[in-house]
Amino acid sequence: MQAPNHVAIIMDGNGRWAKSKGFPRTVGHAKGAQNLEDMLYIADELGIKYLTVYAFSTENWKRSEDEVMALMNLFRQYLRNGFKKAARNNVRIRVIGYRPGLPQDLQELADEIEEFSKDNTGLQFTIALNYGSRDELIRMMQSAAREVAAGNLKPEEIDEEYVSSHLDTKDLPDPDLLIRTSGEQRVSNYLLWQLAYTEFYYTDVHWPVFGKAELQKAIEWYNTRDRRYGNAK
Repeated sequence: MQAPNHVAIIMDGNGRWAKSKGFPRTVGHAKGAQNLEDMLYIADELGIKYLTVYAFSTENWKRSEDEVMALMNLFRQYLRNGFKKAARNNVRIRVIGYRPGLPQDLQELADEIEEFSKDNTGLQFTIALNYGSRDELIRMMQSAAREVAAGNLKPEEIDEEYVSSHLDTKDLPDPDLLIRTSGEQRVSNYLLWQLAYTEFYYTDVHWPVFGKAELQKAIEWYNTRDRRYGNAK
């Protein structure tokens, strides 16, 4: 069984899992974060080189103030703990998304952990935090417009390579496989440009209980696909 080079995940269902157990949504998010820790080891074990997860979207600010605050605290804890994990497991950690929109201390933590792990050669782990693909594309277009206005870029030089090299994911290959948990079948403003030739796998399993067996099912399904385009290996 050949593992995809790059797997992107929409980690959906934390709140629904918590509700099904009679817990508040914040318990579901904590359980989901714990599962993500396990998934890093599992992905590495199965031969995945790049793992990119959707942690917090630009639309998630619309949730209740208490839930957003709890999520920000969870991200702080997660990134602080990431230094030891990065050192111990040779994991490189990146954070993509509109960083100025995050609390200042989270911005600094993201900068620090990226710098700390930049030379690690193991699993390439990317967290999409305050990320929205439309926002990413708008930021890229605004940057290109400024370069054109300044005379440093010709309109005809804006091609696929230019766009890809000016997105948040410029250092990453496009995903081979997208997994969305918890039954929803949409991309929710996630990696719209990058998913052009990606295989989509949907499962009803909630993220907090999406484990090794479920990831193996997704990879087995991926291996049945005829990969003729994009990042086929």
